[in-house]
Formats: sequence, structure tokens, C-alpha cells
Amino acid sequence: MPHRSHPPTDLTTDTTPRTEEPAPPAPGPDGSSPATGAERTVDLPRFRGRLIPQLDRVIIMVLPPVLIIAAVAAVTANPEGTAGLINRLRTFVTGGFTWWFVLYSLVAVVVCLWLCFSRLGRIRLGGPQARPEHSKFAWYSMLFACGQGIGLIFWSLAEPIMLREETPVIPTGANPGEGGLVWTYFHWGLTAWAMYCVVAICLAYSHHNLGKTLTFREATVDLLPARAQRPAGVVIELLAIIATVLGLATSFGFAAMQFSSGATNILPLEAGPGVWAIVIVALGGLTAVSAFLGVNKGMKRVSELNSILSIVLVVGVFALGPTVYILSNMSQTFGSFIAHFVPMSFWTGAETTGAPLAQWQDSWNGWWTVFIWCWVIAFSPFVAGFIARISRGRTIREFVLGVTIIPSLIVMVWVAVIGSAGIHYDNESGQISADVAEDTSTALFSMLEMVPWIGTLLVIVATVLVATYYVTSLDSGTYALAEFVSAPKKSGPWFRVVLVASIATVALVLLSIGGVNAVDTVQTGTIIGGFPFSFVIILMIINLVRRLKARDAETRRLEKEINDPEPRPEDAFCDEHGIPQVDPRRGVGPGTLVPPQDLDTHPRGRTAARPAREDTTP
Repeated sequence: MPHRSHPPTDLTTDTTPRTEEPAPPAPGPDGSSPATGAERTVDLPRFRGRLIPQLDRVIIMVLPPVLIIAAVAAVTANPEGTAGLINRLRTFVTGGFTWWFVLYSLVAVVVCLWLCFSRLGRIRLGGPQARPEHSKFAWYSMLFACGQGIGLIFWSLAEPIMLREETPVIPTGANPGEGGLVWTYFHWGLTAWAMYCVVAICLAYSHHNLGKTLTFREATVDLLPARAQRPAGVVIELLAIIATVLGLATSFGFAAMQFSSGATNILPLEAGPGVWAIVIVALGGLTAVSAFLGVNKGMKRVSELNSILSIVLVVGVFALGPTVYILSNMSQTFGSFIAHFVPMSFWTGAETTGAPLAQWQDSWNGWWTVFIWCWVIAFSPFVAGFIARISRGRTIREFVLGVTIIPSLIVMVWVAVIGSAGIHYDNESGQISADVAEDTSTALFSMLEMVPWIGTLLVIVATVLVATYYVTSLDSGTYALAEFVSAPKKSGPWFRVVLVASIATVALVLLSIGGVNAVDTVQTGTIIGGFPFSFVIILMIINLVRRLKARDAETRRLEKEINDPEPRPEDAFCDEHGIPQVDPRRGVGPGTLVPPQDLDTHPRGRTAARPAREDTTP
């Protein structure tokens, strides 16, 4: 395409010197005056994506609730039969595709390294003039809270205790629990965050730099043949929506159970369906308030509270727990992690794949690596979608480092302190191992009670953290889900509140009718859904590489154009959702911007053009 200069901001031919009073802004299509400067009515980036056909929009909005209701009904009506089917599917995925998940995780790490160290790392999300909307502390707090907060609280001690006797790759030595700590670093650290990062950067570049909607279909379908793009986009969006709803709902159920475990250590309560229902309603209410207030007033403040309470918890355990042992174990296990990172990254447990698995439980990877990688993939839609949303203004290099290195270091320090303290206390009494064998959600609380002087206070802090971390996870998931459902139209705060209520209702039904087994069954089914979704993500990565490789002067001009903070003529032709309302036959996308000379002749342009200023020169 030939280079096209920016349209002028003044459509008149008046030659009045620039020292004169500026012309009034052009009215919008409805006759109202659009705002300028700080009162802009068109948000950046300007929309350059695809308008979804009405039939596709109906399918995307109607089919997911129907399928989710059917899934919940099947689980509650026939829990044993549904669990048996899902277990067989899990055995099939584990036995035949462990190699695929290992390869997928390696691809994620390699792509992150390439983006970080290549010249492409200088590209800024949102164009060259964009600047971050959030401080680094707020940014790290939000992306960590939505990515791993609740899972890390649950597994930071349970996994090292469950793996303390024997682990693959890492030889069992004189230091009990070392292998468990190192594998926990691996499962919740760099590789997991790289898997989130590659999905998030695909969405972020597509949205902030190309003006697409923040959806999986817009980040993927460009790669496919033209005839396949529309149906493939619908299927991709359905997978993302269903994975997000079921993933959040099942996590909501387990968060309620873990919060109840902490509360029973403080209050004279007995965990059960009644307490779980109260917890779900309370957490749902807090999340609804946060979602209504928005990212800056709701999610940001709760995430920063998470970070502060997390620091209090870790510092308390470190300072008043077995400090010397924690420092020694931290140093030793960090070194072991670095030494064994590559072998762990490639380990598939080939010795168990020679013959078909009878049960997924026969494979170590079925319990751990495949299970956790599927979890990460299934949670990628909402985690990556939210990370992409809050990362405007970061360079790709800053984005990759911020989403992989910083959270990984936080994870390792957290696990080293909490896990080492737990192993130390368990070596003395064996109580934590006994509690984990009975209920894995009690591991952290069991250890905190053993910390001298402030054990009870730390239990309270941890219980509050379970609540606030899940509020931020559900809040971020709601934002992503609202984008998937409503894009390219903007979702309002009440719509997000309705989504929160819907997810809480699914969790409440699962716990009240099917109990723990129903929640576990749906969660396992959601994780198995990560297998087909991994192929969608691979297509996204290929499309991102293709887009970045093809980035030329025209693409850079487009990035500047759609992210120009100054009011532009075409802004007057956009509706309240930022969707251009001109030239509908040509669609919306690069190259369809109405040229400056057409604005005066277009039917809308004649009514929207600025009136000529009266000449007041002497």
C-alpha cells in the first residue's frame, strides 16, 4: 500500500493564522459535540478489527450457557458415570500426549527468549508514544494475583510435602524434601509463566498495536484460509468462554473450601455445605463490588493489598520460623533448580509410555506435570487476557521480563520460605504430612500454627489472602470473559456483576448438590479441555511470529495512527463503542479509513464537518 499521511485535524480551508482561537470540535454522527483531549469519547486503540455477524454473536452468547448448564446437570445427575468418562479421557491424554505438553512448554520458553533478546523486544505495546497506565508495583501485583495467587497458596507447601520422599530427575539425597521443593519451583515458576506470557503477548500485540478486539479469534484467524476464518473464530471463542467459566467456577468451589479450612482454625465453625455457601456469597459480593468499580479502583487496590499481606506472611515465617534452615535450604534448592532445569523441562517419563496406561494415576506426570500444564493452558484465556489488558505502554522486552522473571522469582522465594519451614516442622513431628494426607487444603494452615508467637496471626493473614487472591482472580476473569462475550462492543460494570453472579451460582450448585466430588470432576474436565486449546494457542503463536516478521513501515504507520492520542477526523464517525460507522460495505480494518478528501462528500461527513470559522482578521 502507498504511504498515506495522517489526515489533518482541521477540515476547513481557512487560512487564519495559528495564533487565532482554535476551531470548535466537529459534532458526532448524532449531532452532539465530541469531546477532545482529556474528555475523549474514543478510547485507544482505535478499532481496526472485524465486525462479528449477528448470527455468530448470538451463538457466542447463547451456546456457552447452554453447554455449561448441560455439563453441570450431567455431573450432578450422574456423578460416577461422568467422573468415569473424564478419568478415561484423562488417561488417554496422559498416556499418549505427555510429549506434546512437554514440547508445548518448551515452545513457550523459546518464544519468550526470542522476543526478549531480539530487536523485536523494542516494540512498544500501544505504539511508540504509549506509556504504562499502572506503576510497576501495581502491574506486578495484578498480574501475579490473577495468575497464580490462589494456586500458589494451595500448593506451595502441599506439593513439597507430597513429593518429599522421591521425585524423578532429582536424586534423593540426605536433604529430605529437596526434590519436592525443586519440582514446585519448576511447576509454578518460569515455565508456567512463560506459558501465560506467550498467550498474553499474542493478545496484547493484536489489540494494542493492530486495533483488534482483545479476543482469541482476532489473534488467531488471520492465519487460516478465508473460508475457515468465520467458523473457526466462533469455535475458538466458544472454547475460551467455556474454559473461563468452568475454570473460575471450580476454582471458586475449592477457594471456598480452603477459606473454610482456615476459618475453622480461628472460629468455632465446622466446614460444610452451609459454610461453603456463605463463603461463596461473601466472596462473590466482594468480587462484584471490585468488578463494578473497575480496574483502577477495584482490582488494583485489592491486588496491592494481596502483595502487602503476602510480604507480611513470608517475612513472618522467615523471621520467626527456622530462619537458618530456610536460608540454607533456599540456597541449596535454588542451585539444584538451576542445575536440573533443562532435564526437568524435557522429562516425559518415557518408561511408563511403552504400553497404554491402565489409569492416569500410574504416571507420575499424570499427577503433576501434565496436570499442572493442562491447568495453566485452561486458565490462559482469562489470565492472559487480563495481563494483556493492563500492559499497554510496555515494550515487548519489558513485558516478557515482567511476566516471566519477576513472578518466577516471587514464586521461588515464596515456596522456599513456606516449603522449607513446613519441611522443617514436619521433620520434627510428622503432623503436616498427616494433615496433608487427610486434606491437602490444610497444609499451609497446619504449618503456620507451628510458627512461634504469631502463628494464629499468620493463619488469619493466610485466610484473608485466600479470599483476596480469589477475588482478584475472579475479577480478572470477569474482565476477560466480558471482552470475549461483548467485543467489539464495550461491556458495562453491571454486565460484569452479572457474570460474577453467574459464576458464583455455578460454584454454589456444584458444591451444594454434588459436593467436593462434583467440583473435582468438573475441574478435571476443564483441565482436560486444555488439550485441544493448546493447539489453538500454537496457532496464535505462529500468527504472532508471522505478524512480527511482516511488520513494515505500513504496519508502524498503522500503529501510530490507531494510537494517536490527539482527536482525529474519523473519531466523529464512531459510535459509543469506538466502532466506525462509515463505509459499511468495505468493512472495518486497515485501509478502510475514510480519506480526508472524502469526509466533506460523505453523507455523514457533510453533517459532521467543522463549520468554516468567521474571518476576524483586520
